Amino acid sequence: MQQTMTKPSEVPTAPRLLAWYDRHHRDLPWRVSPPMAARGILPDPYHIWLSEVMLQQTTVPAVKAYFAKFLERWPTVGDRAAAPTDDVMAAWAGLGYYARARNLKKCAEAVANDHGGIFPDTEEGLRALPGIGDYTSAAVAAIAFNRQAAVMDGNVERVISRLYAIATPLPAAKPLMKQKVAMLTPADRPGDFAQAMMDLGATICTPKRPACSLCPFNDACEALRLHDPEHFPVKAAKKDKPVRQGAAFVAVNGDGEIYLRRRVASGLLGGMTEVPTTGWTARIDGETTTAAAPFAADWQMAGTVTHVFTHFELRLSIFRAQVKKEIADHDGWWEPVTNLEAQALPTVMKKAIAQAIPRAFEKIRTAS
Repeated sequence: MQQTMTKPSEVPTAPRLLAWYDRHHRDLPWRVSPPMAARGILPDPYHIWLSEVMLQQTTVPAVKAYFAKFLERWPTVGDRAAAPTDDVMAAWAGLGYYARARNLKKCAEAVANDHGGIFPDTEEGLRALPGIGDYTSAAVAAIAFNRQAAVMDGNVERVISRLYAIATPLPAAKPLMKQKVAMLTPADRPGDFAQAMMDLGATICTPKRPACSLCPFNDACEALRLHDPEHFPVKAAKKDKPVRQGAAFVAVNGDGEIYLRRRVASGLLGGMTEVPTTGWTARIDGETTTAAAPFAADWQMAGTVTHVFTHFELRLSIFRAQVKKEIADHDGWWEPVTNLEAQALPTVMKKAIAQAIPRAFEKIRTAS
């Protein structure tokens, strides 16, 4: 006998989720929690903007330390605007997606110089700032200014896809998901609603083994009715990432200094610090031998490292040489190995250095 499926007994509503959020919200350093809001404390738009930019493609645990470090060095958006770009890039190193750091500086300058240090309080005004797109403008408008904006990150996508059992694969399903989020977002407490949806996805409606029995929407969830929450969201089949090849050259002098240079401002890892490397990109391989070394030296093979970017995997052959200080060309500079943590070195460059100089960045050596 064929089993019949009953419709969910409830429909998802904002009050149910907000009641859950009032009891179970996460305490985050940039967040104004419901008890704080009850005492009249308002969200700081600078804190919300900074955290949202950092959280793109990065986990909450990783962001907490960076957020604290940035606020300690630059307590206000004006301080950030006045900071040297190199300092911002160096402080950002390790968070990845370095265009975010460049746009962070440009956006701070725009707020400080064009808006008197005050963030616009609408989605449209926020979206006009450098580096702020649809998601960030909606998140800041809702959370910082209590605007009725539909906020949808990866956690919210998962919740919405399960609530409505949306069978269309991502990314094609995004417009429908956004429509559902907009329909649910209340005029009252839209910022708390956005954060509640994020918390629900992060703590209850997780990718694997969701805790459906604890979910405030369990009586309204179509995916739970179908006994298959983990099937959602449906994702298009992933294409294999291309593998690119290249080489990196780690030169050390007798004073315990390493030769570094600055990457061009545009493109992948733009404006970041690097050891000399060959011309690999997401689309083409670079040279992999000492024929492409930045200057003549007794280059010795030191192994290989692998680093996975969003759209490709990079495999670098690492060469090391002990050289005299005057041998190096004049495109870069010599930096003490003990001062490398203060440089704007992306993780792939830290891996390269750690491969050639094992005691440098020991925590980076085995990082993915």
